[in-house]
Amino acid sequence: MVTTPPRPVKTSTITWERLPDDFILPDDPVDNVNQPALAAALTDSLHQAKLMQDAAFTMTNYGVCATVNNQIVVKAPDWAYVAHTTVPRSEIERSYTPHLQGDVPAIVMEFLSATAGEEYSSKPTYPPGKWFYYERVLQVPYYAIFEPTSGGLEVYHLQEDGCYKVEIMAENGLYWLESMQLFLGVWQGEREGRSGYWLRWWDAQENLLLWGTERAEQEAQRAEQEAQRAEQEAQRAERLLAQLRAAGIEPED
Repeated sequence: MVTTPPRPVKTSTITWERLPDDFILPDDPVDNVNQPALAAALTDSLHQAKLMQDAAFTMTNYGVCATVNNQIVVKAPDWAYVAHTTVPRSEIERSYTPHLQGDVPAIVMEFLSATAGEEYSSKPTYPPGKWFYYERVLQVPYYAIFEPTSGGLEVYHLQEDGCYKVEIMAENGLYWLESMQLFLGVWQGEREGRSGYWLRWWDAQENLLLWGTERAEQEAQRAEQEAQRAEQEAQRAERLLAQLRAAGIEPED
């Protein structure tokens, strides 16, 4: 069981400033080969459910910025969702600064890999650890940490005291995220050649939000069923017509 990291007590001065054009963003490689597929799947189902409004956007391995004690800090979560931005999309092509350019992310996610990371780091000194940054600087309502190989999922919810507390799984085996108005959970199956564990969304009625491929398959099955019903109706009409003619009755057109 993972315990919550110790809480730093030092107060930081935080401002929200636009990232300078000449600021060199870190070009860290993605440390989990599953990250692009997992991130794309999370966004795909939101699009299919028409939950991505024009001002909303998702980010993957994309810099979220703040200025802490006059030093620029940039962290790139594996996936995050922002419900509302206040600037043109062209202004957030390189990075995103909450408060200045829109809402704080409703949730950030990190996907664990075999290499040691800073997902649990509460280091407050520059550069701060991810846990400290999401909890104390950005104050993101939900922080999810997912282990793709085992399917282990931890969800932390920001409390009124400004600290993360582990979220308890609901009876349905899912986590209700108030900031998303959706359930988040683990699903096992295959998508685009990858077989394993995935993070999926469910609505408030516990209906799974489908991916585009699943929706297309569902629509194809529905069309096939409709075609079969139409064929059955046509065959039934032909049999009835044959029976009437055999009885010497010629139906009127």
